[in-house]
Amino acid sequence: MASILEQEIKFLPGVGPKRAAILAQELKINTVAELIYYFPYKYIDRTKFYKIREINETLPFIQIKGVINTLEIIGEGRAQRMVANFYDGENQMELVWFRGIKFVKSTLKKNFLYVIFGKPTEFNGKWKLVHPEIEEATEVAEKKEGYIQPYYNTSEKMKSNFLVSKTIQKFQFTALQLCKDKITETLPPWLIGQLNLVPIETALFNIHFPVDPQTLRKAEYRLKFEELFYIQLKLLHLKHERQNKFKGQIFKEVGSHFNDFFYHHLPFELTGAQKRVVKEIRKDTLAGKQMNRLLQGDVGSGKTMVALMISLIAMDNGFQSCMMAPTEILAQQHYQSVVRLIGDLPVNVKLLTGSTKKSERLIIHQQLLDGTLHLLIGTHALLEDIVEFKNLGMVVIDEQHRFGVMQRAKMWRKNYLPPHILVMTATPIPRTLAMTVYGDLDVSVIDELPPGRKPIRTFHYYDNHRIELNNFIRKEIALGRQIYVVFPLIKESEKLDFKNLEEGFEQLRIAFPSPQYNISMVHGKMKPAAKEAEMQRFKNGETQILVATTVIEVGVDVPNASVMVIESTERFGLSQLHQLRGRVGRGADQSYCILMSSVKLSHESRQRIETMVATNDGFEIAEADMRLRGPGDLEGTQQSGLAFDLRISNLAKDGQILQYARDKAEEILAKDPFLQNNENNILIQQLLALRKNHLNWGAIS
Repeated sequence: MASILEQEIKFLPGVGPKRAAILAQELKINTVAELIYYFPYKYIDRTKFYKIREINETLPFIQIKGVINTLEIIGEGRAQRMVANFYDGENQMELVWFRGIKFVKSTLKKNFLYVIFGKPTEFNGKWKLVHPEIEEATEVAEKKEGYIQPYYNTSEKMKSNFLVSKTIQKFQFTALQLCKDKITETLPPWLIGQLNLVPIETALFNIHFPVDPQTLRKAEYRLKFEELFYIQLKLLHLKHERQNKFKGQIFKEVGSHFNDFFYHHLPFELTGAQKRVVKEIRKDTLAGKQMNRLLQGDVGSGKTMVALMISLIAMDNGFQSCMMAPTEILAQQHYQSVVRLIGDLPVNVKLLTGSTKKSERLIIHQQLLDGTLHLLIGTHALLEDIVEFKNLGMVVIDEQHRFGVMQRAKMWRKNYLPPHILVMTATPIPRTLAMTVYGDLDVSVIDELPPGRKPIRTFHYYDNHRIELNNFIRKEIALGRQIYVVFPLIKESEKLDFKNLEEGFEQLRIAFPSPQYNISMVHGKMKPAAKEAEMQRFKNGETQILVATTVIEVGVDVPNASVMVIESTERFGLSQLHQLRGRVGRGADQSYCILMSSVKLSHESRQRIETMVATNDGFEIAEADMRLRGPGDLEGTQQSGLAFDLRISNLAKDGQILQYARDKAEEILAKDPFLQNNENNILIQQLLALRKNHLNWGAIS
């Protein structure tokens, strides 16, 4: 059994070395097992046959039985095409081929019964099929007069080498026949019986060759459940192992530093959500186990405040803390916020980035070693081996998906006992994605904005409403407010007809002339010093309008900025639009987000814009984003440790199966934490196989 599944794909009848090399390069299929687990991306029900008279524009595909009356080559050179006259016993239509003409001519026969399949098009009032699929009717009859046809993703290189979906299907049939009665079950018999699942071999055959929709649904459910179940079991098993392996520092005291700050320096009352999160973290730090917690909260929800408060608790217990951010701008923002919040409290806070001077670094390193530095905020510079702590107890990682797995793991080795880890993100993560990417972490959510903050009002305008927009900007500036204007490109692109920053900057200078108005411009290609100087002018109120690219997406905090104008909104994804909108609404004034677009919008662009106008809720937006784009395309998921490929599941659609799979995994581990019972032998074997293939990323925050 193992030898057949592990057999190289080139030895499968019909494949050979050349095709095997293409399958390996394009689809990462090297063995028979990898072929069998390469699933169709869609199915078309070919159980229904039509008559030519029944064709209409609403039908995506048609299947008709009939004969070819005539077959001729028309035209010359590139204009050459093969045209056949197809008759269904009542009416006629044309079949057309522009490629493979010699092959078509040599294989098709006149007055022979065929079944044709394809997408109908109308020309001059007549229906035709271009490059139809065509089979002898006797072959279709063997498939019980129609069937559910699978379609496999193929690349252009595969198609040019005649490796099309039909070819993959033939390979699948050959492979499954070879493996018949030899595929070992991958779930325990008791679980299969309890959940009424079909056997794995039945599921694999029916996913590739379903005889009816019901059979297909059962196969899909079995394979989706298993895929999601093992992901959850792996995450939860690793979490359990880690909690037993890694002891954690115990923060017994809530002492003078925390209390002095809470009662005398807190600038505003904490939201209920912030209080809840602090209590959850407090409970973790009393448990004697290393904390690994994910803190989700929209831009401006008060995550930095929570990070400071738990750092003060660490300090009350004799421990140091550090806070790591992915960019220098964001690290500086955290540092400035913390310094402003602690005021004259006896808390030593320092900033360490790539720009920190050598003399300052020496002081930081010394104070870290002697324990007089309580909280270090910085960038990747914190990961350097020279950065050593006397007693590191708490690590806060902001926007952690921007750090690699190995980089984050370095923070574990900064103390003899691994420090507690708090991972923060302002990018709301859909529930199903959070369960999968961060399934081994405990999750906290700040779902309230601080008191006094007003919801941002979002409007959509087309480009022909430029005059109204400029008048609105003038009114806001007259009230003392500041404006962001964000463009997707720096220079005009021949391929992309979107507003560009340089052209937009010139137009704004005409609409808002100096000296009455002052405008700054920042983009990623500017030198850091020049960019920082322009940003500082805007922060200081010396300029009223900041024209920028998405460099301002993260880490820019100007409470006086009340309007965010996003040009060519259709160019941005939902997550990016939400992050940009979060740059305003940081003060007490009413803030606005204006989405500008061309009149011509795709269906998906219109959906994104409508979602932005309808809600400020980052989690709603994240769910909508995943529905539109799918989990694999969401920002951050590739960097965040998604160390597996979902072969058949879709996190946007299979949330219910995922939750059920997680519940089952939790239920099993509650009864058998180390999977030592004989009935769970299959489970532990499967987990060991998974570990061989992937990084032990579940043990890394």
